[in-house]
Amino acid sequence: MSIFDEKRDELEKYEFMMGTERGRLAVALDLVTDSLILVGQHGVYCASSRNPAAPALDLQAVLGGLEGAKALIQSVMEELRAQREAARGETSQQGGNGAVSG
Repeated sequence: MSIFDEKRDELEKYEFMMGTERGRLAVALDLVTDSLILVGQHGVYCASSRNPAAPALDLQAVLGGLEGAKALIQSVMEELRAQREAARGETSQQGGNGAVSG
């Protein structure tokens, strides 16, 4: 089953609210966040032998990668939002500057 089938309801909801690109990124962000939680929980049981207060080194690498991916997804979502708002501002300015024919 593809991710599009598995997360169909969530995709439809977020794509409707945010547009296709941002909606899909929102679902991806949810998946990354869920993965971070699961790896974090696993890290409680798989502690580093050098530092029992920290997760094992392989889990630290996975957590770091997921946190980086999450930050990148968030930055793309913010950039898309800013572009959409800028486009709306240009459209409203163009509509207000038209000449009245008479």
